[in-house]
Amino acid sequence: VLPSFFRTFVARNSVESSRSDISTFLNRCAAATPLDPQGRFRSEAEKESRRRRIKPLISMDKQKKAFAAKLLKIKAIKLRPQEPFTWASGWKSPIYCDNRKVNSYPEVRTYVKLRLVSLILEHFPEAEAVAGVATGAISQGALVADALGMPFAYVRPKPKDHGMGNQIEGELAAGTKVVVVEDLISTGGSSLKAVEALRQAGVEVLGMVASHTYGFPVAEEAFKEAGVTLYTLTDYEHVIAEAADTGYVS
Repeated sequence: VLPSFFRTFVARNSVESSRSDISTFLNRCAAATPLDPQGRFRSEAEKESRRRRIKPLISMDKQKKAFAAKLLKIKAIKLRPQEPFTWASGWKSPIYCDNRKVNSYPEVRTYVKLRLVSLILEHFPEAEAVAGVATGAISQGALVADALGMPFAYVRPKPKDHGMGNQIEGELAAGTKVVVVEDLISTGGSSLKAVEALRQAGVEVLGMVASHTYGFPVAEEAFKEAGVTLYTLTDYEHVIAEAADTGYVS
């Protein structure tokens, strides 16, 4: 039985338009998904067998280009060379990727959810829960967790100074295998702080998926040192290339 969210993906977001291509993709999804119709994981043996049969419909390069085009279409990419943006890291930049705009566009929001789900199924099939990084990835993380039928929690930059004083909101038992969802990677500092908080809570962090990364060497090195594998839907290189090709920038 093919999960409804994959049917939605094909209907709205498939880059292949012919009926034969769509039929082929539907058959692949039906054979590959490790979820039952209720969104629960099947047996470990079946899950592993099906994971090995997953074949991407399009190349990762084309996927990154496709999402870059969607970000540009909803004007989530902002350019302000005269008045640079200040990132969470304190860096100044003439360009900013406003991923939060995705939440206001149902088609793009669904696309992001399904692509993140796909990355998790392909690269982290043993995942048991999803954790979002506050605040940008709370909505995306919750949507992904819901599609996978998994528990969800989110991680604050620091513990609250009132109430329960929590940094991690939600319940994740020690030893739980978690995939972290992030919306944007610049230097990687805030993202890896969330990973550290989860590890200190006894959670096993399998890796991270994110919508966009600027691809800075400092971030790549930080993730390497932290032992965190990162997969993203697109990056600065593909966004700028698509912006130049479509006349968004000149």
